[in-house]
Amino acid sequence: MSNNERQNSATNSSIRPGMRPGGRRGHRGPAAGLAMPVEKPKNFGKNFKRLLGYLKPHWLPLLLVLIAAIIGTIFSIVSPKILGQATTIIYEGMIGKMNNVPGASIDFARIRQILLLLIGLYLTSAAFRYFENYLMAGVSQTTVYDMRAEVSEKLTRLPLKYFDSRTYGEVLSRVTNDMDLIAGTLQQSMSQVIHSVVTIFGVLFMMLTISRWMTLIALVTIPLSILITRIIARYSQKFFTAQQKELGELNGHVEEMYGGHLVVKAFNREQSSIAEFNAINARLYEAGWKAQFVSGLIMPLLGVVNNIGYVLVAVFGAIFVTRGAIPIGDVQAFIQYSRQFTHPIISTANIANILQSTIAAAERVFEILDEEEEMADSENALAEFIPRGDVRFENVKFGYSDDDILMKNMNIDVQAGQTIAIVGPTGAGKTTLVNLLMRFYEVQGGRITVDGVDILDIKRSALRSIFGMVLQDTWLFKGTIRDNIAYGKEDATDEEIILAAKAAYADHFIRTLPDGYNTILNEEASNISQGQRQLLTIARAILADPAILILDEATSSVDTRTEILIQRAMSRLMKGRTSFVIAHRLSTVRDADLILVMNKGDVVEKGTNTELLSKGGFYAEIYNSQFAGSELYSQTG
Repeated sequence: MSNNERQNSATNSSIRPGMRPGGRRGHRGPAAGLAMPVEKPKNFGKNFKRLLGYLKPHWLPLLLVLIAAIIGTIFSIVSPKILGQATTIIYEGMIGKMNNVPGASIDFARIRQILLLLIGLYLTSAAFRYFENYLMAGVSQTTVYDMRAEVSEKLTRLPLKYFDSRTYGEVLSRVTNDMDLIAGTLQQSMSQVIHSVVTIFGVLFMMLTISRWMTLIALVTIPLSILITRIIARYSQKFFTAQQKELGELNGHVEEMYGGHLVVKAFNREQSSIAEFNAINARLYEAGWKAQFVSGLIMPLLGVVNNIGYVLVAVFGAIFVTRGAIPIGDVQAFIQYSRQFTHPIISTANIANILQSTIAAAERVFEILDEEEEMADSENALAEFIPRGDVRFENVKFGYSDDDILMKNMNIDVQAGQTIAIVGPTGAGKTTLVNLLMRFYEVQGGRITVDGVDILDIKRSALRSIFGMVLQDTWLFKGTIRDNIAYGKEDATDEEIILAAKAAYADHFIRTLPDGYNTILNEEASNISQGQRQLLTIARAILADPAILILDEATSSVDTRTEILIQRAMSRLMKGRTSFVIAHRLSTVRDADLILVMNKGDVVEKGTNTELLSKGGFYAEIYNSQFAGSELYSQTG
């Protein structure tokens, strides 16, 4: 990763609202929990136990959830048996009348009592289900709230190298998509597990109380149902995998084409873009059609198997009734139980797959929580620090890895109020020097001091508060211009904000906008120009009133008039302050008090512009190549 990329990572580490996370949810088809490819965790047991640790403080609500789920499920299980009694009463009364049995009649009073009892059971079961869902919603949301807060706090303590080695999308996916998956599983799947387990054993028990032989007949179809489900799931998984792959390709293509639509139009590549989209879309259609078709076979085939079981139960039940072995109402209840029995088994299999994916998501979240944090501030570190601006690098050694040492013995002495230009080719270590100064990275040898105080003896918050940064890549968040300028000082008054804008030559263009300082910047701040964005970042730095400035080349992509305004604003900002200027165009640093020429992580030359040119060394070579190129361009142009 280049130094510029590292700096971009540092300056954009705060994620703007509305930024889309990198992780995407896949489409789910019929019997999706079985058919979709399941991501498995590296260590299921360890991470499952750790996730349960977050539920431990909520043991009492969870116990009540368990009790409510069991009671609610039991009430729904016994209902078919009771309803069967009403059927038996009607059947026996009708048969008695048909056979002219003296006193034979249908006991409607008893039927009324049974129906009222069933209504009571159904309402009670629904009430327990509601109570269970209410408690579980609180437990799941509180648990995920605590986890999100823990991850958020952890991210603020992670070193910059963590974000350098990962995309924002990856980090955001863990904080959003993975957390949502955990929340959904805690809310739905835990209750479903309880219901499924209680239903399986409860229904099996009720079936056995009615008839052991009919229970054996009903169970004959279960292995066949499981076998069909496993075969189809295994076969369809490769199609779902292909579907996810093509969906990712399509999303990436669309995002790339819309993000760079100006370039696509400028080079007349619309047709090739459409052709590529159609090709990916066709592959997605093919994979998606096969995935949905194959997985869609599960339910019809299971329906056939269940209907076979239903026919067997009905036939043998009728035989047992004619022989007087069991009442007809029990046969009706048994048929209902046999229809209920398969569903919780399939549901449990679905939940097992969902649980695998959830633990995998939790594992990714735990990986963030287990990351090595920034070195903690010492107990005696200064919480407040107001420096003059003297900065020294004393025998500093640093590398982004132990095998690749970038700086071996760097020594720099900067006096308060000086303007220090840092120049050199890409990858020379210019941005690395700034990252070390602000403790985005820690030195591996030597030390850095501000006013003679080792920066390790200053709390990070206090150290970073003395710096102001104006970078080539402006960062403005969605909100008003007033809020963006005030970002440099929390308690800034309107008067201070306006004075800072005037000092940055931004007040005039702000007042020309329809809503002035209350103008809302969009997510990319694209509703104002690049130069205007840069003036706002300078106003923000002026308002913060830092002791030391870090300036990246801020005029590389603006027009000449705006460049003059930015240079004036930066000169006003730099006045009386120690300033580190990362320079790409050497014409902007001719008046610097000291120029540090860096190459391969070391300061190879230092001095003023005149001194370095007279040496005829590395700086003179870069300088002459830049201006020779400019002169050649002007002559040929």
